[in-house]
Amino acid sequence: MKLATFIDPSQHTAIGAVDTASQTVLSLQAAHHQHKGNDSPHLVDMLALMDGGEPALALAREIERLSAGAGPHRHALANVKLLAPVPLPRQIRDFNNAEDHMRNAPAGMQMLVARMKGLPVPARNDVPVSIPDVNFAQPIFYISNRFNVVGTDATVEWPSYSEWFDYEGEFGFFIGKGGKNISKADAPKHIFGYTVFNDFSARDKQIREMEGRMGPTKGKSFDTGNAMGPWIVTADEIPNSRDLKVQVRVNGEAWGNSSTSSMIHSFEDMIAYISECETLHVGEFFGSGTMAGCCSLECDRWMKDGDVIEVEFERIGVLRNLVKRLRK
Repeated sequence: MKLATFIDPSQHTAIGAVDTASQTVLSLQAAHHQHKGNDSPHLVDMLALMDGGEPALALAREIERLSAGAGPHRHALANVKLLAPVPLPRQIRDFNNAEDHMRNAPAGMQMLVARMKGLPVPARNDVPVSIPDVNFAQPIFYISNRFNVVGTDATVEWPSYSEWFDYEGEFGFFIGKGGKNISKADAPKHIFGYTVFNDFSARDKQIREMEGRMGPTKGKSFDTGNAMGPWIVTADEIPNSRDLKVQVRVNGEAWGNSSTSSMIHSFEDMIAYISECETLHVGEFFGSGTMAGCCSLECDRWMKDGDVIEVEFERIGVLRNLVKRLRK
């Protein structure tokens, strides 16, 4: 099942079931009212649906079946505005999880530093990079700003304090069942579904502030910096999250091709690690980390004001955003 949060033609915000074959979205609450005679608390928004667990998801599936075909509550995707599937996640954790990215991005950082200083830019293969063992021993992550989320086709604001702005092609999942000390074997039961993620980054700001060894701050935290969408694909539709093809396009041209097989740690590893002595809550989002080759630091091609960035994951969909530079 594909689930979206959208604004319908009457400017009402709703959650819906997406049919990619017909390019339509069904307003689940409106259809529930039609078939059941009342509203459901499980269909108020995406977090309410997740909070309702399996019974709520079963209800959504039932309403979708009852509303097969055309009807008053089914809208063409072209006539609605898709928002982020969860406009305000309860938490965002983003990981660093692809070996080639761990190798190529730091080299790209050193190349960028040379370029910013007006020095000769070294060849990537001439930049020595050593990946700390901790990256292989455990999942590495930081907590991002959950208030900066936007959806597909939203404009992403290039911060005025940055000259070197980057995209990062990722995907991730939402926690659908909370818990603590979750085993790797039980972890799949806690995954609600998957969406595409673009973790935009102000690289010049990030280079400077990471010298403080406190993790990324303004290099990653600015309005509209976390793009998610176009919808959530429920976990049952993606039996193997480590076998998906990925492509990043800028103005229609492929800048990066990769696969989720580049991930070192599985999502089950992440859940087991993070939940040790810590409670996970429904509605939290876990980002995969940048797929190998899916950012400017790795390909050394940089966005311009007005570029359109598309991140496409097989079996999920395309997340598309226009980048607009803010002026000082």
